[in-house]
Amino acid sequence: MCTLIIHELSQPHFLKRLRIALTLYPPLVLVLAIFFAVATAIAALSSPLPHPLDPLSPTELTAVRSAVLAFSLVASRPISFHYVGLDEPEKPDVLSHTNADAAAILPRRAFVIARAGGLSHEFYVDVTNTSAVRVVSHGIHDGPGFPMFTTEKQVAAGQLSREYPPFRESLQRRGLALTDVGCGVFSMEWFGKNEARRLAKVQCFIVAGGTANYYARPLEGVTLLVDVEKLVIVAYRDRAAYSVPKAEGTDYRAGKAGPPFNGAVPAPGVVVQPEGKGFHIDGHIVRWANWEFHVGFDMRAGTVISMASVHDADADLWRRVLYRGFASEIFVPYMDPEEEWYFHTFMDAGEYGLGVSAVPLQPEADYPANAAYMDGYYVDADGKPVKSENIICVFEITEVRPDVTLVVRMVVTVGNYDYTLDWEFKTIGSIKTVVSLSGILEMKATNYTHVDQIRDDIHGTLIAENTVDVYHDHFITYHFDLDIDGTKNSFIKNTIIPKHNTGVRATSGAPTPRRSYWTVLYEVAETEAEGQVNINGAPADLLFVNSSKKTKVGNEVGYRLIPAGATATSLLANNDYPQRRASYTKKQVWVTPYNKSEK
Repeated sequence: MCTLIIHELSQPHFLKRLRIALTLYPPLVLVLAIFFAVATAIAALSSPLPHPLDPLSPTELTAVRSAVLAFSLVASRPISFHYVGLDEPEKPDVLSHTNADAAAILPRRAFVIARAGGLSHEFYVDVTNTSAVRVVSHGIHDGPGFPMFTTEKQVAAGQLSREYPPFRESLQRRGLALTDVGCGVFSMEWFGKNEARRLAKVQCFIVAGGTANYYARPLEGVTLLVDVEKLVIVAYRDRAAYSVPKAEGTDYRAGKAGPPFNGAVPAPGVVVQPEGKGFHIDGHIVRWANWEFHVGFDMRAGTVISMASVHDADADLWRRVLYRGFASEIFVPYMDPEEEWYFHTFMDAGEYGLGVSAVPLQPEADYPANAAYMDGYYVDADGKPVKSENIICVFEITEVRPDVTLVVRMVVTVGNYDYTLDWEFKTIGSIKTVVSLSGILEMKATNYTHVDQIRDDIHGTLIAENTVDVYHDHFITYHFDLDIDGTKNSFIKNTIIPKHNTGVRATSGAPTPRRSYWTVLYEVAETEAEGQVNINGAPADLLFVNSSKKTKVGNEVGYRLIPAGATATSLLANNDYPQRRASYTKKQVWVTPYNKSEK
């Protein structure tokens, strides 16, 4: 699929039982003419012959639990289930089954990771015949690392602080009641020491105050160290007291936010499909236009896309594009080496599970009325199936949440190319420029009729007999004369730079095992040379701010320039004449003082 690195808030997923919803990651959308939102899918029970990649059904999950609990070689109790998923057959077997011998039943096995007696156990369970499910392989993982947290352990560990006298004293000193505070589990990560115990940090937030956004109100300075398996507090630290952030202005929920979010709502767009949906779902197989693929579910990875194939109409055959794709990990390291933060380097999939963390999608809010949705199943710590409803949806057009965009469009035909130039204005205040290219290629004639004949560089691609499409670039350049909240504007580069914390004490005075982090270098462009940016260089936020206008907390009012994939620069030599005429193509961003003669 794709990898996106977002320097954002992490998602420890604590207090899940309280159902205080907070989305810390904006939805990530992969477009293949249809969209998929979030993670998970229901096992197809309607067909007597499931697809070999179908996720385990509730019946299969229940049978797996019984087989593991009855396995005599694991005497320790209780057994805590941390992962149960399909042990996918070998790829050649799957391809053979789907291409030639779909009537045969491939063996179905489950892979199980469980904890018992302080050890991590791995089971392979044969579920081909649900009336005779059995453990076919068992091993003990004796290497470093631990399986995913279970929701039950996270909730229980977060509750330990409530009966802990030092914690109660800390709250009393701050004038807080137990009912004002909720605590959750934060992974310890690994900092060079292999700990036999499953330890985690527990940190707390203020849940009172009329806002659902408790992440905005941390109880900073207080940390508990908890043995998650034994559910005991092994260390406590109240390092310093900090003022609790106010609740005002932190509530993100509809009807709670201030202007412009609670103002008049523009007329929504309408999806009209009088002939019904343009896609068809058969069990876990999705067919749409010339695409066919399988949608699976995994409690760790979430949505799994497999066997994605496109139909070649000329050859009348299906051509596979993607055999299997999923989000393997979301790594979220924070850049604070302080005692309460240095360990905030989360692995959201491996520690918390993307599938387990998926939330039900809301009709006509997360997806449009013409969407189809699927449920998903995973297991709780006791191994019992848990149903998550409406956590994958499939739909055509629109976005993952209602939005109205005003588009100003012009189409320009220059020679053989048509350029569609769009300006998109959104209600959130953003402006987006979009360029679409169509028309015909400018082609070169050649004597070649097959690529095997080519011995030299032909400066292009042989796209048909005697026809070469010549390599070329399209550098689309925009001129923006910005007046952000007035004319006193500055260009800011917030460049991400690494820091190495070897032997340096943090400002708290307490050394921590964190050895590196990154921070932001704030630079105001003072010259035209400083206003040149190669987006492919060091990661940076590019901001246009009005230094005379401040937000409530003192930040400069501004806009961010967000490049959307157009990161190429010219590869021509600087002394080449075409390049000398278009020297600006060596950088993607050029910021200059206003000059009326420069147009």
